[in-house]
Amino acid sequence: MEPDVLVLLDVTDNVAVLTLNRPDARNALSPELIVRLQHTCAECDARDDVSAMVLIGSDPAFCGGIDLKRLAAGTSTAVELIGDGPFPPHRKPIIGAINGAAVTGGLELALACDFLIASDRARFADTHARVGVMPGWGLTIALPQAIGLRRARQMSFTGNYVDAETALAWGLVNEVVPHERLLERARQVALDVASVRSACIQEIRSIYDDVAGRLGDDARQVETRRSREWMRNQFDRAQLANDREDIVRRGRSQIS
Repeated sequence: MEPDVLVLLDVTDNVAVLTLNRPDARNALSPELIVRLQHTCAECDARDDVSAMVLIGSDPAFCGGIDLKRLAAGTSTAVELIGDGPFPPHRKPIIGAINGAAVTGGLELALACDFLIASDRARFADTHARVGVMPGWGLTIALPQAIGLRRARQMSFTGNYVDAETALAWGLVNEVVPHERLLERARQVALDVASVRSACIQEIRSIYDDVAGRLGDDARQVETRRSREWMRNQFDRAQLANDREDIVRRGRSQIS
């Protein structure tokens, strides 16, 4: 049974904490969750009493990726599940507080944040190839930028998990803290951001995005086009009807 509120929101001291709230599904990305996340992010970006955002998942996972059960059941199309990206255009920083597994689409969601602070329980994996889907939110750009091309290829080709300490050593996350201190630490960093003049932060962030966009626009268009072609060809409804059990099985192993 789905929770009544898919994204919880708490605003205190100019910091908004957004919590993905499908814990029974490992916060898997359904179309409804993605839409709610986008609306909540846009709401916070427009609020005068918010200077920074923190994104976290309801324990035990940060995000287990796209909802493969929905995909296998034929109730959602691949394009609906992927969409154009996890966040709408926004000016204010989003700090990812990675409280558990961040897998495939969940890894892409983490990479879309401005930077990451991880619990010692955090784990990261790119299992796109293992479950037969393609990245469509910029992973092939953002992951090599974060950890280097060869490490990114290793993650994508093997689907193996990277633990929090390895993620720190590779530069995927900025800090690793004890699990029970994660939200406290992420909020403290967000408060530090909120203590700086908001217009200055937003302008610097805009410059970062502008420079990254100039470097990555062509690459992102290639990823988006090829991802959608693959998903249309591989995940039409007829094939889904035939492969439903296999897709669900792969989804279970995705965050095991």
